[in-house]
Amino acid sequence: MSPLYRMTAPAAVHELAGLVGALLSGAAGPARLNTPPASRLPAGPTGLGTAAARLFTQRTAVSPAAPPSAGRATGPATNASAGSSPNASAGSSATAKADAPARPRLYCPPAVRDDPALGEVVDERLVAWAEEIGIYPGQLDKVRSAGFGRLMMLAHPETDDPDRLLAAARCALAEWAVDDHYVDGEVEEARHDLLGRRLAIAHSVIDQAQLPARYAPQLERVVRQDPVAMALRSALTGLHDHATTTQVRRLRHELAIMFVAYGQEGVWHTTGRRPPVWEYLTHRHENSFVPCMVLVDAVAGYEVPMAEFSDPRVRRAFNLAGTATVLMNDLYSMGKEDPTDFSLPMLIAAEEECSMEVAVERSVEIHDELMHTFEAEAAALSTTGSPELRRFLAGTWAWVGGNREWHAGSARYNDANAA
Repeated sequence: MSPLYRMTAPAAVHELAGLVGALLSGAAGPARLNTPPASRLPAGPTGLGTAAARLFTQRTAVSPAAPPSAGRATGPATNASAGSSPNASAGSSATAKADAPARPRLYCPPAVRDDPALGEVVDERLVAWAEEIGIYPGQLDKVRSAGFGRLMMLAHPETDDPDRLLAAARCALAEWAVDDHYVDGEVEEARHDLLGRRLAIAHSVIDQAQLPARYAPQLERVVRQDPVAMALRSALTGLHDHATTTQVRRLRHELAIMFVAYGQEGVWHTTGRRPPVWEYLTHRHENSFVPCMVLVDAVAGYEVPMAEFSDPRVRRAFNLAGTATVLMNDLYSMGKEDPTDFSLPMLIAAEEECSMEVAVERSVEIHDELMHTFEAEAAALSTTGSPELRRFLAGTWAWVGGNREWHAGSARYNDANAA
């Protein structure tokens, strides 16, 4: 299910809603991506399960290029131990720890800035574009209430230009329309037996198919009858006004990967198969927020050199962040939907035969492991990379924080329990 429909689904009433509400109510990570002293850099590759957080025992802040907007946070990050008295005894601290209930907490930075007026401008223009293109017919109120313009405002704090933010928002909404129209059947009937054909035709506008002159008009007629394909074409065409050819090519590549994941999901639907957790995590690696995040530098108005962007170490770190963001979306959906719906916690509960509460906690552990590893590896890459790469990695960190703020601040799934 796409973020739009997770966003606008009815509020959950099951007991997990409160747990997830508390989970998403605050950020536990530093506001800025930090880098360790050179003497503490890892000697070799790091990986999931490593003690990545130890690299940041002594932090030295790396300040990314200052964004132009004035309404953003500039204070230092607060450590997990902040607020504890320096005179507290070890015994009392241990007692407090023993008495405190164990609750998961997402490791994620806060948003860098929040400019509601800017988000509203982008939202209104995005809804007008969706109406013009023809996606989400009769459901534009859901598009408006989802606040994708707000998401882009939060996730791209380096620009106040509504045109640049709108270009990114159009790409995002077109991407999610593929899911909602073709895969989940939220907008029209999902024909999973035809999913491969529909994805192939949609991909023909992402990487323009070059047919012989006799047959090209037939493909064009089919494309023009499909609002999703037209949305993808319009979004990518508009992106060229704000991004280089290389940056647009990057996005085209990420969309092709996402389409592979949609095909995988179609198999699960047609066969009634429940994937094991490892396969679902592979799916989330391919079906994540990466197509949105890959525009971090384009929206901000600079470009990471292709040699660095394509470096396997950079690719790995970037994908770690992308997977973490979409797993956070899975956790968010637990507060909106019935606990039996398709998500990482549900699959963990079924595979490990544990309670949903335990499954949520284990999902948080997976998310946090990805985030800690991304933080460590991105910080190490920042010490040796170009200024553009450092800025891109810091921008990715800011994107993750804006994404969390959008989910937590726009959810409204626990309004019934609010004081």
